[in-house]
Amino acid sequence: MALAREPKPPEFHVTPLPDEHVDTDSLIEWRKRQFAQKQKYKESAKLREVKVRVNGPIGIVHFGDPHVDDDGTDIALLEGHMDIVNATEGMFGANLGDLQNNWIGRLARLWADQGTSAKQAWQLTEWMCHKVNWLYLIGGNHDAWSGSGDPLKWIMAQSNTAFDYSGTRLNLVFPNGKGVRVNARHDFSGHSMWNPAHGPMKAVQGGWRDHILTCGHKHVSFVGGPLKDPMSGLLTWAIRCAGYKTYDRYAEEKGLPDQNAFPACVTIINPIYADDDPRLVTVIPDVETGADYLTFLRRKCT
Repeated sequence: MALAREPKPPEFHVTPLPDEHVDTDSLIEWRKRQFAQKQKYKESAKLREVKVRVNGPIGIVHFGDPHVDDDGTDIALLEGHMDIVNATEGMFGANLGDLQNNWIGRLARLWADQGTSAKQAWQLTEWMCHKVNWLYLIGGNHDAWSGSGDPLKWIMAQSNTAFDYSGTRLNLVFPNGKGVRVNARHDFSGHSMWNPAHGPMKAVQGGWRDHILTCGHKHVSFVGGPLKDPMSGLLTWAIRCAGYKTYDRYAEEKGLPDQNAFPACVTIINPIYADDDPRLVTVIPDVETGADYLTFLRRKCT
């Protein structure tokens, strides 16, 4: 029976590998820098300042969901409204999200029922992004489906646009020093069968003190307001824009009523008035009429 022996000393040496991960102290320092950068971004995004370089009244066309690639979208109307923005002095374009269908996952099967391919959808999306110098552009839930490799974020990074997913809040500072706040989201929390603008109106009641709250997402239209803050007298408008998807297969399947009264809404801001004056913000749920009134008002005031 062989006796157990201790192994003899090794006659070779293996060069040890360095740890493939950073050491704990370095990791902690990196996490501190990472949080500091995120904190800087998040705090800055709470209210972004926009310096308006136009004297006198301005108009903002809040475009509802475009869905540019959908067969049921009135792309001629969408193009016409963008042309009006470009042709009207003092008028800005803004978009509330869902630029395209962007079908992914289990919904990718819907490409088979759509006349526009995925590649063509991105062509149309890029065309729309470059068609107007957008004041703000919101990434909707359909846009967010692109994930981390997001072409829309890359496209908008090259523009002078307040772009973010879900929502953005802007303080428009006019040449005379007047500030007007716009709180735009793809949607606000809350739903009511009795009030299509329940989400933004709930946000006002919950404490948001902005002059304009606007959203899209649900493909219905409604204007609520002005709502008055009893403490400051601030008047707030709550607006939901339906968008350009005139014929909606999903709505037809679910038996949802057609509540698309207007795809986009115009807010005309006259910065000579105070926060408690109803003439500060005028809401017109028709783009052409809004452009005509803005032109008239600018001739009168400037």
